[in-house]
Amino acid sequence: MHAVDRVIARRLDSGVPLVGEVSRYIISSGGKRLRPALLLLVCGALGYRGEQHHNLAAVVEFIHTATLLHDDVVDESTLRRGRATANAHFGNPASVLVGDFLYSRAFQMMLDAHDMRVMEILADATNVIAEGEVMQLMNMHDPELDERAYLHVIRSKTAKLFEASARLGAVLSGADGALEAACASYGQALGTAFQVIDDVLDYTGNAQELGKNLGDDLREGKVTLPLIAAMRLGTAEQRALVRKAVETGALEELERIVAVVQETGALEVARDAAAAEARRAMSAAAQLPSNPHAQALVQLAASLLQRRN
Repeated sequence: MHAVDRVIARRLDSGVPLVGEVSRYIISSGGKRLRPALLLLVCGALGYRGEQHHNLAAVVEFIHTATLLHDDVVDESTLRRGRATANAHFGNPASVLVGDFLYSRAFQMMLDAHDMRVMEILADATNVIAEGEVMQLMNMHDPELDERAYLHVIRSKTAKLFEASARLGAVLSGADGALEAACASYGQALGTAFQVIDDVLDYTGNAQELGKNLGDDLREGKVTLPLIAAMRLGTAEQRALVRKAVETGALEELERIVAVVQETGALEVARDAAAAEARRAMSAAAQLPSNPHAQALVQLAASLLQRRN
């Protein structure tokens, strides 16, 4: 990861000072670096001995960071990772344009691998992520959204880059088709579990631990699994309360909404869904050669179920 950070620092260099300032602001804000770590772990598990894993790990972090810059503008977010979002600090225009810079820089860096398969994976992933963003926008304030549609969005918007990161590790390592598919399944399942737990934390955590404002998802009209389950399991009165909050995005009843989500067992439904995805990830990781890197992949999936921020 230190080698990846050195690549990131070098490739953020730009002749336009604001580009580097905004990029460094968000990249240095304490993110978990899960996607690049996933690529490195898969490469380690499969015995990769080259150097492109550092470059491509930085690429996936740049793509992820670009999506964050654009997301925060779309969502009008003001807090991420415990401090002001880039759009709150620098303004929307700078955030959008620097996000564009990071996307284009990522594609420049992909060329260093001299591998069309690598380009295909990352280009497809970036396209699917954009589609997921649009689908989520279309689903805003829609109380009729069901679990299947919700999972489709998060597997496109969030899990796709996890999937691509793991698949890239397999491709770099020269893995056969079956092993590449297992790595991709691991990444998709891990990313799905990560997002479901993130949605649970919006109703169980606190702003200081999460680094974001509680209730942001509801304010934005995002229909997440805890709300879907609460509307399915609650009384008529509880369903009406949640439905109205989803439709309006009003936070006046946030405390009551949180109580409904907790009282109906909706959080347990969401945690069970995340646990099922974590088990799917661990099953996929079991197909990799037995070594400390593969064991770390299993532990990473298991650790999501204890995630608190």
